[in-house]
Amino acid sequence: MKRRVVVTGIGVISPLGGKDQLWNNLLNGVSGIGTITNFDTADFPVKIGAEVQDFDVTEFMDRKDARRMDSFCQYAVAAAKLSLIDSKLEINESNAHRIGVTVGSGIGGIDTIETQARILHEKGVSRVSPFFVPMLIPDMASGQIAIQTGAKGPNSCTVTACATGTHSIGDAFRVIARGNADVMLAGGAEAAVTPLGMAGFIAARALSTRNDEPTRASRPFDKERDGFVMGEGSCVLVVEELEHALKRGAEIYGELVGFGATGDAYHITSPAPQGEGAQRAMKEAVADAGLKADDVDYINAHGTSTEYNDKYETQAIKKVFGDRAYQIPVSSTKALTGHLLGAAGAIEAAICLLALKNQVIPGTYNYDHPDSECDLDYVPNTSRVVEINIAMSNSFGFGGHNGVLLTKRWEG
Repeated sequence: MKRRVVVTGIGVISPLGGKDQLWNNLLNGVSGIGTITNFDTADFPVKIGAEVQDFDVTEFMDRKDARRMDSFCQYAVAAAKLSLIDSKLEINESNAHRIGVTVGSGIGGIDTIETQARILHEKGVSRVSPFFVPMLIPDMASGQIAIQTGAKGPNSCTVTACATGTHSIGDAFRVIARGNADVMLAGGAEAAVTPLGMAGFIAARALSTRNDEPTRASRPFDKERDGFVMGEGSCVLVVEELEHALKRGAEIYGELVGFGATGDAYHITSPAPQGEGAQRAMKEAVADAGLKADDVDYINAHGTSTEYNDKYETQAIKKVFGDRAYQIPVSSTKALTGHLLGAAGAIEAAICLLALKNQVIPGTYNYDHPDSECDLDYVPNTSRVVEINIAMSNSFGFGGHNGVLLTKRWEG
């Protein structure tokens, strides 16, 4: 019998603000996408992104520590500390060895790489920072969270591109279920809205070019979608063994009940036709939860606003759920948050938990032109009050990484 696992804390650093502001903005259709301010985009064909605004790192750490972290790591530490506050969980000598961390990043410290490469070429090898490597490696989010909070349990980093956040939470779920920890801080972090990060995705022709209407650029499942919008930020959940949470009187957002992870073995950037790998991941998550496909009440889609993802994800949902696919509300919140890459799965898992707790589904905004190949109920352009008991969150990453989480409404 595997141990039951719940979520007791949510920490968010996002283009739409913290947890409560994020939720309110999603329900009201407020977009976090705008013209990029982090750097000069004069020579860039894409000038829009979903940036974190008004982030004061000194609210979460001293300046000396902050200078030794890339932005993705600062966001991760901040989100982790916010999640602990939200959960009312104190880490001390009596419990530290039973509290672990699994927080990943799809790209890691790309801003640090750009900055230090410039210093190398302009000033020479002797001027490269001794903190260069510890600042850039993706696992330092988990490492720094542990250092900053004192969590001494299992500590790891998942890197599976845009499935990173989902896999991190799924891994934490399994660590607790098998008894290796009582609590895990789990999620993802990203800060790739940088010149090189943007240039790479521009070269791959993955980004929307709607520079003149940034808030309408991300259009999941819409016929006129032309690419995703890069976002940044972090989301960390406090994932906790049920009895441990009940014993300390913690507020519970919802229960983690299923996790599925598969590989496409198909292409480095394109999903497999008909979302074959995604289909298997959804089926695995449902089976892992001991449920039937008919039990799923809501799907938070990966829904990137790219041609193939949206088409193949729609096909995958139809394959898994059959005719009932047309009755299940499906929405992509990336229309408002942008695509947070390695943090996307974590923030979307949090959105599912908030949807379960509040019995409201955020809609898919900018859905104006129906696509005959994307013909499900995408909850267009509004939030919807609806009774939901089981929510599914899908994440798919470059390299063919697929991750799916199932969360259940808590009624205890």
